[in-house]
Amino acid sequence: MPDFTPVDVPDSVLNRFRVLPIATVWSHTQKDAGVPLPFMEGVYPFTKACRLAARARTIRYLPPRPDLVEETKLGEDSPEYRAMGRCGKGDVLVCDLMGSTRPCVFGDVKAMQLKMNNAEGIVTDGGIRDVDIMEEEDYGLVVYAGARTPYGSAPWAVPAEENVQIQCGGVLVRPGDVLVGDGDGVVVVPSWFAEECVSIVEEHEGVEAYIKKKIEAEGCAPGKYYPPTPEMWEEYRTTQKT
Repeated sequence: MPDFTPVDVPDSVLNRFRVLPIATVWSHTQKDAGVPLPFMEGVYPFTKACRLAARARTIRYLPPRPDLVEETKLGEDSPEYRAMGRCGKGDVLVCDLMGSTRPCVFGDVKAMQLKMNNAEGIVTDGGIRDVDIMEEEDYGLVVYAGARTPYGSAPWAVPAEENVQIQCGGVLVRPGDVLVGDGDGVVVVPSWFAEECVSIVEEHEGVEAYIKKKIEAEGCAPGKYYPPTPEMWEEYRTTQKT
């Protein structure tokens, strides 16, 4: 039985994830960690830079109601600013907009807190605006969202809770989980599986690179060696020992 205790994933592990394709991360998170839905559906990159490997800091938006608005409209102490305040280098703000792309989490002015904190970016299944401004003014944020929009969050959603488990793009996200992103989208790796996952994926990418060289050298169809058979794995691992 795996140890499901959340851990604080170090920057050294995040740096290793940044050069790996999320397709392989998705495959092994699903297969080896038993996570059935690790890929965020309907969440796309909207910045030129789309490589992401960061710890999740979370916020949940909910439909507005007068009592909820009264409880949460606290200026600089509101849930959205507390959530952004938790973000620093190696962290990404993950926003649950209930899968609706009409509301926008926020734009360039509020995102300045993430810029000033050197956070890695924003991931949401809702809308995002002012991306052009954030890139022109060099915010340094990677942005994934469901869509671009000129709207604000009202009248569809208000920031309600932060530092709680949420969903985003149909995936469970717990604070401290690792989000890995590239041009294909975003995969969520549970914090307790992150270090094991990155090692497994690195080896998988290694054997695939070895297979591609063999295919190219022989001019053969990929099916001769791919997917890697147990014999191919053994051959590859032998080359790593020499």
